[in-house]
Amino acid sequence: MTRLDELDDFTVEVPSWAYGNSGTRFKVFARPGVPRDPYEKLSDAAQVHRLTGLAPRVSLHIPWDLVDDWTDLRAHAEKLGVKIGAINSNLFQEDDYRLGSLCHPDSTIRRKAVQHHLRCLDVMRQTGSTDLKIWLPDGLNYAGQDSLRGRQDRLAESLREIYDALDDDHRILLEYKFFEPHFYSMDIPDWGTSLVHCLALGDKATVVLDTGHHAPGTNIEFIVMQLLRVNKLGAFDFNSRFYADDDLIVGSADPFQLFRIMAEIVGVDAHRPASKVNFMLDQCHNIEEKIPGQIRSVLNVEQALAKALLVDQDALAAAQRSGDVLGAHAVLMDAYETDVRTVLADRREARGLPRDPVAAFAASGYADTVAAARVGGQQAGWGA
Repeated sequence: MTRLDELDDFTVEVPSWAYGNSGTRFKVFARPGVPRDPYEKLSDAAQVHRLTGLAPRVSLHIPWDLVDDWTDLRAHAEKLGVKIGAINSNLFQEDDYRLGSLCHPDSTIRRKAVQHHLRCLDVMRQTGSTDLKIWLPDGLNYAGQDSLRGRQDRLAESLREIYDALDDDHRILLEYKFFEPHFYSMDIPDWGTSLVHCLALGDKATVVLDTGHHAPGTNIEFIVMQLLRVNKLGAFDFNSRFYADDDLIVGSADPFQLFRIMAEIVGVDAHRPASKVNFMLDQCHNIEEKIPGQIRSVLNVEQALAKALLVDQDALAAAQRSGDVLGAHAVLMDAYETDVRTVLADRREARGLPRDPVAAFAASGYADTVAAARVGGQQAGWGA
């Protein structure tokens, strides 16, 4: 048995919204065959798992993915060979939330935002989900607009009410973002703020690390290490960025950074299911095809993990103990520069999967089939 055998149990959760029309504030480019409802989103997501064997769970976004019968949607997912993953709340598309949601000065608006999360918990109970993911868009555009401290107190109170409503097997995944949609201050701008609230809430609250939600130059793998140290890394939202929250295909901008992150994960065996770290994608595909974009993304994560598993941990530790600076760095670089594509293709073939999932999808005719079938109705996208 080699360490690459540890890939057998590794999975990546894909987001339902990646299969709808999404893009930038300037333009969203629609494409034929885009799903019109959550059932069709799940069908597209199932193609990623069918071809890669890596993506057995699909995150949902509420209210974008609301249906009348959650039991039926759950059965539809399981028939396709996937399961419902995290349930994502939405606090950024209603006029009432102009000045905030869980942090709003008006207790009536805060109550509305809390009730939204309680409804998300009901969805979790009906779909079998155990993760409630909260990204808070609240913040300020101007100094003096509101009390920074007061907003944190209101946030703590709101989160406590949501936390106390969790079932025993539920947990909160609390995300952060250093800017946007607000520019003077976000109410959860960084991992430290998220961690402070999670520590106050309890064991069922953990931090979500979105790889696009940091200031330029941030050492993300340091954050990964620190959250793992205190057992508070609940999940990743994998994407890639050049400038800001670009939501590009993970590993496309800086594959070495993705490797460094995975090296920290492997160093403490957090890639194993027992760690309960949920590896998720959070991407939007504007000019590229949706399903191939997700296939490429999960393959990029698998490749980075495979390289991290090749790090000679004994040699690395010996070099570190002896103060061999360049030797220690070389151990990491040897693993990173190893071409693992052939061995990963061999592993897929041995499991009855296509060696090249992207080419297999193109040859399957699925895209043409759904483009012909999904005519009429409203294509899914931001807000639907």
